[in-house]
Amino acid sequence: MKQLLILILFSTFIITSCLAQKGSMKLVAGAENTEKYLNDLQGKKVALVVNQTSKIKDEHLVDFLLANKINVFQLFSPEHGIRGDADAGEKVGNEKDTKTGIPIISLYGENKKPKKEQLSGIEIVVFDMQDVGARFYTYLSTLHYVMEACAENKIKLIILDRPNPNGDYVDGPVLEPAFKSFVGIHSIPIVHGMTLGELAQMINGEKWLKDSVQCDIKVISCSNYDHTTLFTPPIKPSPNLPNLNSIRFYPTLCLFEGTVVSVGRGTDLPFQIIGIPDSITNSDFTFTPKSISGMAKKPLYEGKRCVGERLDSNSISRKIDLLYLIKYYNLYPNKEKYFNNFFNRLAGNATLQDQIKKGLSTDEIRKSWQNDLNAFKKKRKKYLLYPDFE
Repeated sequence: MKQLLILILFSTFIITSCLAQKGSMKLVAGAENTEKYLNDLQGKKVALVVNQTSKIKDEHLVDFLLANKINVFQLFSPEHGIRGDADAGEKVGNEKDTKTGIPIISLYGENKKPKKEQLSGIEIVVFDMQDVGARFYTYLSTLHYVMEACAENKIKLIILDRPNPNGDYVDGPVLEPAFKSFVGIHSIPIVHGMTLGELAQMINGEKWLKDSVQCDIKVISCSNYDHTTLFTPPIKPSPNLPNLNSIRFYPTLCLFEGTVVSVGRGTDLPFQIIGIPDSITNSDFTFTPKSISGMAKKPLYEGKRCVGERLDSNSISRKIDLLYLIKYYNLYPNKEKYFNNFFNRLAGNATLQDQIKKGLSTDEIRKSWQNDLNAFKKKRKKYLLYPDFE
């Protein structure tokens, strides 16, 4: 009995010590693990795919590499631009970086994939951006096309991985191939629970690039990260995701962008509030969207008073919550105009819209996802770089 008690106390001590050690270890993004990639870049002609989140502490990756005598020849800009000041969906043009004078080529708009001539002479491409873990967040599509271009032009790609702030769960319908678009390029669920480095391995492993080409990738992993970590990005990933609440609500609320309901673009609480000009609820919560440079230049219902609700941070859960979507559909008087043409692309199918129209419950809808989700989870495990949440 005494030996058993000693064993229990010793086990408790070990577990407590391990948990304390994990809590004290600093999470380090891939970009900060400079010793793992700087030598690869020495003497090479380098292109970067970066934005405002591409930082090593307080220094932009571009400036850091230049200070370390790396020949940064070309910059590629995703949605929102290098400095993150472009509105969602706004055309990002070709220009020069204001600080360094290095040419910038936009990868948003008509030119989503680097052209052969744009990569002429480039020996290595470095990709570093903070993702938020939702299928329709376009940085993943940008990664896909950069991988494809690098594979076709036999250029090595280094991916500086960053934690996923929605990486602690997997949920939502898996995209059907017929609904492939820039806001959904792979047959994965809305919330995939993977970092971009892990997804890059999946893209290669599942041969999702055009003509099944393989990209020569090197993923610089994060240190002290796992899929149970609730990570708060130090820099907002895009103009309308200003804090962790908005990022955690994003997989649920982005579906409203395919409806008549505002998600608060043009306010101080984007992706934390919902509402419409018509008073269809008994709510006292109101907001009036306005034009905000770099965030929402032409927001839905600009200048119109909207009635709705502010989502409580206590209601954030590890799932896509369909209650709001169904609630506002049932309240909206002109149901034929509730959804727009964008909704099915965001959902990744035509089924979800039909299920809501038919009055299916959240449990019935979620049950219809399970077989595809289980198959994805099994596939996903092959490509994980970090301990999982299950």
